[in-house]
Amino acid sequence: MEARAGPSAAGYGLGMRTDPLSPKPASPAEERVARRVQRRWWVFSALGAIGVVLLLGVVITARSGVIGVDEEFMGELVEHRSPFWDAPSLVFNVIGAGVVGVFVVPLGVAAVLLLRRRRWAAFYWITACALSAGVVQVVKHAFGRARPADIMVVSDYGSFPSGHTANAATLAVVLGVILRRVWVWAAGVLYTVAMLLSRTYLGAHWLTDTIGGLLIGAGVAVVLWAPFAHRLLAEQERVRGRGWIWQHRES
Repeated sequence: MEARAGPSAAGYGLGMRTDPLSPKPASPAEERVARRVQRRWWVFSALGAIGVVLLLGVVITARSGVIGVDEEFMGELVEHRSPFWDAPSLVFNVIGAGVVGVFVVPLGVAAVLLLRRRRWAAFYWITACALSAGVVQVVKHAFGRARPADIMVVSDYGSFPSGHTANAATLAVVLGVILRRVWVWAAGVLYTVAMLLSRTYLGAHWLTDTIGGLLIGAGVAVVLWAPFAHRLLAEQERVRGRGWIWQHRES
């Protein structure tokens, strides 16, 4: 009988060439790192992320909320306010939090991951979003920093840290970890930096608020990666080349 290549091999090669959402194969070294991370690194990640944010909060409180670099940076952005920059900043204000940022974006991303057969990835994403938002609120109420006086939008209590920036950083790190593509990391960094700048431009946060939010969002995503690391890689290999849930491909 004539031997022929299985459909899975053909599908795998085609998927890798044409599907931008297909993560690259895991190397043996990456699998070993994932196992080590899952066992013990999350402890150090957690302590480091929490420690840096709390230290920044203590410094801000000790200085009565007044930091020179904050005022200088805010002054520069306020001086260059114009309708051209108002529009994108207000768009980021909507998509970064509120109903869109807290419900629509997280549930939408989770739905896409589930449609891609990535149940562990969806669980990791939703857990990271929820924990990041929770930590932000706890720290906000712990330090109670006043927002800048020249604010252009309506915001909730507490300036430190920035919830919008935390949400953006969580999205960037989680999707970077799940998809493991350079373009995903690059887009995530650009999105987070744009969110950071928009929050200060709108007068909703000081610069150090956005740095605190970035550290919380990225820190929570990395901390939660530890218990999910090996499961995410195993799931990735299990569903590789199978596409969306409505695409029935032979294995």
